[in-house]
Amino acid sequence: MTTMTRRIGLTGGIASGKTAVSDMLARRGAVIIDSDTLAREVVEPGTRGLEAIVERFGTTVLTPDGALDRAKLGQIVFDDPVARADLNAIVHPAVRARAAELQLQAPPGAVVVQVIPLLVETGQADDFDLVVVVDADEAVQLRRLMQRNGYTPSQARARLKAQASRAERLEAADLVIDNSAGLPELEAQVDALWPRLAGEPRS
Repeated sequence: MTTMTRRIGLTGGIASGKTAVSDMLARRGAVIIDSDTLAREVVEPGTRGLEAIVERFGTTVLTPDGALDRAKLGQIVFDDPVARADLNAIVHPAVRARAAELQLQAPPGAVVVQVIPLLVETGQADDFDLVVVVDADEAVQLRRLMQRNGYTPSQARARLKAQASRAERLEAADLVIDNSAGLPELEAQVDALWPRLAGEPRS
């Protein structure tokens, strides 16, 4: 493995299997920085992030104990592009700042994988040594969303349409992991890709 820290961006559409892949990479020694986890961290009670959200959306987005009611906030921003942009302007800079702190804390030679669902949408593809896209057929994504989240077909399709298209993600990819099959096939692909993630420079 190179002595230089490797910066890998891992992305994929909703229900594509990013978490499964990041768990497999963690077992192989990667340092995982999950932007969804950080997005919750930066809006915990007492943070500037939560304060800014309340200033913008009001106290109705809080639970009785003062935490962020993510479901209620999600209902507000999902169908309102302006509100969603305002929320992103609060959360995304805080997440990037925290991710940068964690990146600096990684040991020399580490493979640091930042899991960023909206990597393409937020224009971060050029920030990494390699961009890995977890890909799945849209029919597979829809089925997983309905099974996992209990969405109706129309709700599941709306979630897909709210993200970058499959073609846009694949265009940004240096490496693609196909997660349309099962876990054994996924594990085999991660095994095959790990040496490149750990040391081969970007062309």
